[in-house]
Amino acid sequence: MSHLPAHLQPDRWLIQLFSSKAAATGGVVRRQFSDIETVVGWDRFEHEIRRRGYHCFANAGQVIVICNQDPVHVVC
Repeated sequence: MSHLPAHLQPDRWLIQLFSSKAAATGGVVRRQFSDIETVVGWDRFEHEIRRRGYHCFANAGQVIVICNQDPVHVVC
């Protein structure tokens, strides 16, 4: 993936994602599924989510990450 611009390098992209204000305060972040596949790859992204104990959902091309370890309940 060395062909990507510096701002899209996998390590930098992950650092920016998980140091965002929403992530840093235990909130929710959303990214395009295609961006995740292109920049870091799904396996690495999933590894980072699991390593942090976060939760991740995908729907309609979007990925939603809940940046805390609290239980998740589907309401409806």
